[in-house]
Amino acid sequence: MPTTAAPMVAPKMTPSQQNHMIRDLLLKKTINRMIPLAVANLSASQAAGGAPVNIQPQAVGLLKKFIIEITGTANNTDAANVADLADFGLANLIGQIVFNDTQSYTRHQTTGWHIDSLFRAKHQWGATTGLLSTALVDSGVFGNNFEVVVAPTGFAHGTSQNFQMVFELPITYSDEDLSGGVYLGTLNSPSQLQITMNPNPFAAAGADSTLSCWKGAAGNISNVSIKVYQVFLDQIPRTKSGAPLLPPLDMSTVYELKNTTNQQAFQAGQDIPLSYGNLRRFMSTFLIYNHDPSADAGRVGGTDINDFKLQAANFTNFWIKGPLEVAHESRVLTKTDFPNGMYYHSHRKAPINTFTYGNMQLITNPITAAAGAYALIGWEDFSTVNALLQAGSLAG
Repeated sequence: MPTTAAPMVAPKMTPSQQNHMIRDLLLKKTINRMIPLAVANLSASQAAGGAPVNIQPQAVGLLKKFIIEITGTANNTDAANVADLADFGLANLIGQIVFNDTQSYTRHQTTGWHIDSLFRAKHQWGATTGLLSTALVDSGVFGNNFEVVVAPTGFAHGTSQNFQMVFELPITYSDEDLSGGVYLGTLNSPSQLQITMNPNPFAAAGADSTLSCWKGAAGNISNVSIKVYQVFLDQIPRTKSGAPLLPPLDMSTVYELKNTTNQQAFQAGQDIPLSYGNLRRFMSTFLIYNHDPSADAGRVGGTDINDFKLQAANFTNFWIKGPLEVAHESRVLTKTDFPNGMYYHSHRKAPINTFTYGNMQLITNPITAAAGAYALIGWEDFSTVNALLQAGSLAG
């Protein structure tokens, strides 16, 4: 009797395959929208960093990012000195930026310099000298023709100059990778964006200007306005039950940006551990090292660091790199150098997975460490809501 072939059964999709299928559908079928939220004209207290600015996103669509435009007036109130742009410049306008999702979980709590540096790293947006209007091509005048960023420098005491800065705060990992996306299409679970301005935008002559916008003079900012644009996917398809069709793994993923300050006492020639939080996948680490904050010369181009190590709890070193090796890798990835004292450790090709390896540390071994030496760290990572309920907070 002839045998009958068994019917072909389509293989069941894995969760990852299902997630990618729905993500691809959304990217093809939804509408990418960008809408302005209410403009915040800051009070004197808010402009001075004394009170935060709270911004309510609209309850619509799958949130991808915010574009933040800050304008105002920089006032040099010094009795004699000229105000020059500090190394991190207008990136330091924001002292702290916080995003709380619809479940009131704090996904982002970091600084202006961190999100600006991350933008440059992820988009390979190099130094502004590459955009000077003198960098022309034969077919026309290309360069810095639009006043997207206005960063005054060299303005005399008793004078004022207008400024403008643009920040991007990502909620998803990228426009195409929707990991970390937050669905806002519900009225009874609001999210919140909170911005606190830098209380010290000017550093006096000879003072540490690491976290200042301008250096060499006393001053303040006034007439500050913040305009925020919400970027999201609209017209999300619906399931048969009427629920929004969303990629499940992307939506259960939390994309975090956090900032901490090292509290340990740096000593020359001693390994100083900076701990990665548990149950996370770290995509990048930014570190600013200032070996002597008593003046404004404590950040240098690598001559105050012996090496960096990525070390597991059992003292296994995954890698050991000198400061110039780190700078070389950053230059390859971003097409520029970051300001003196900043080190960009990219883990995108091989994320630091504390799900797998447990306790992990970035070890910094300084050559020079005066009293008060410190490190500022910007962390970029993924986790899940369930894992974060078990994980310890980032060290700091």
